[in-house]
Amino acid sequence: MKKLQHFFSSRKSWVLPYLIFSVIFVIIPLLLIVVYAFTDDMGHLTLANFSKFFAHSESVNTFVYSIGIAILTTLGCILLGYPVAWILNNCKNLSYSRTLIMLFILPMWVNILVRTLATVALFDFCRLPLGEGALIFGMIYNFIPFMIYPIYNTLQKMDRSYIEAAQDLGANSFQVFWKVIFPLSMPGVVSGIMMVFMPTISTFAIAELLTMNNIKLFGTTIQENINNSLWNYGAALSLIMLFLIAATSLFAPENKDESEKGGGVW
Repeated sequence: MKKLQHFFSSRKSWVLPYLIFSVIFVIIPLLLIVVYAFTDDMGHLTLANFSKFFAHSESVNTFVYSIGIAILTTLGCILLGYPVAWILNNCKNLSYSRTLIMLFILPMWVNILVRTLATVALFDFCRLPLGEGALIFGMIYNFIPFMIYPIYNTLQKMDRSYIEAAQDLGANSFQVFWKVIFPLSMPGVVSGIMMVFMPTISTFAIAELLTMNNIKLFGTTIQENINNSLWNYGAALSLIMLFLIAATSLFAPENKDESEKGGGVW
């Protein structure tokens, strides 16, 4: 009894709610996915679910196509998001900068399905066809804030002495950006890539709404199998997607402190 009282009175007890939450909503669901993926309807161990995926060219093509859409979306977010983050970081008027930041935050408070439906209404109003172009546009529109803010935060925390040192050494504006600012902002870029690429791979509602269900992504394939009670095959597809997400996470910077120091920029 005293041990329990001592435990709940210590700081170690603060982690208990998070541990319970992680077990119920993270660990157990992942274990269920693994169990279902490696078993059949009778509960026997099998690799048939994975061999079924590789045997069906349609599923493999959908998987590859989804990766392509995710790459295009991520590149679009980088090309559009980096200049925005740069402008926000270099805005000298503090109140104006806060207003711009709020304009990018506000859409994130709206449900992603509502934003997607608004995109559909916009394309209908402009009499533009729904399809692959609308899909990429909608993906970039929904996920670009997740690219802007990591880059913006990294630029905000950047040590300005590196920029001043480069200018003192005679570097022009382009050289300062390309050899100092851009390398030092890479942790934010990498974080943004992970925050955009990973959810884009697994999305399905955006593709259904913006293509009138004519273009199928990998998330849609998983959803269809789960809805048709094909739990084992759906779990195998989910596990494949999780492996891909885990592989992309390997590109994250290992040591944030080292990435912010600027060593080896020159």
